[in-house]
Amino acid sequence: MLEELGLEAVLPVIGVIVIIVLLIYALRAVRIIRPYEKGVVERLGKFQRVWEPGLHFLVPFIDRVTKADMRENVVDVPPQEVITKDNVAVTVDAVVYYEATDPFKLIYNITNFYLAATKLAQTNLRNVVGEMQLDESLTSREKINVTLRNILDEATDKWGVRVVRVELQRIEPPADVTQAMHRQMKAERDRRAMILEAEGDKAAAIARAEGSKQSAILEAEGKANAIKEIANAERQQKILIAEGESQAIRNVFSAIHEGNPTNDLLAVRYLDTLQVVADGNATKIFMPLEMQGIANAVGAIGEVFQTTQETAAKK
Repeated sequence: MLEELGLEAVLPVIGVIVIIVLLIYALRAVRIIRPYEKGVVERLGKFQRVWEPGLHFLVPFIDRVTKADMRENVVDVPPQEVITKDNVAVTVDAVVYYEATDPFKLIYNITNFYLAATKLAQTNLRNVVGEMQLDESLTSREKINVTLRNILDEATDKWGVRVVRVELQRIEPPADVTQAMHRQMKAERDRRAMILEAEGDKAAAIARAEGSKQSAILEAEGKANAIKEIANAERQQKILIAEGESQAIRNVFSAIHEGNPTNDLLAVRYLDTLQVVADGNATKIFMPLEMQGIANAVGAIGEVFQTTQETAAKK
């Protein structure tokens, strides 16, 4: 009876232990692979398979899973002194961005990827910068980045890693070299400023000369046009005067020859003719017999007028 009571008391304890063991076993059998991870499964020390993200089950105490982070990571390369091709020591600092591509290679082909990538980057950085002059290394950051990325990407391919990019954080020459470069830069800028100022003065002088030239041309053209206009005006004035005199002569001629001129009209015409004779523009005068007496008188007057003109000319 006691034995039966003792066995009944032990059975619940054993059941609890079994349940606890099963829970532990179930917890050990369940594995969750997150979206940015992949799992490498080993069974009794031998590679079994690669798990994708999600819920998985394994055999506890027989299978073992190692998770590999597939996200992009960064390796900070410590600053180091590098001797350039022209024997100048510069301090170089860089960072390397990489991402895992093959979890199997990442786990089995390299023990400490971070340390290996750091040393590899330092070594190749010295090689790349050491083949350049100081000026070239300071102005060729992109070239150094691309060259170093290609070298590291090729070297880390067997580790299941892809180098995304390499960025140089700084390239610092010694203080004395930096000061010399600043002086050189200042002298170069001063030289460029002087050249630009001289070119500006030259352009201004050319512009002023061109303006003076155009002004002189326009002034000469204006004077020429003014002279032409004056000459045209004088010519038109002479033409109009000549036309007026011609019309007057035709009118007088018509009055004398077409009508019945009186003695008074003939006398006036004779006096006008004498004026022409006095000016030396006529040599002979014809008139009717009826005006002979008047002509004699007027002729005497004409002789007196001509003598007066000659005397004035001699003086």
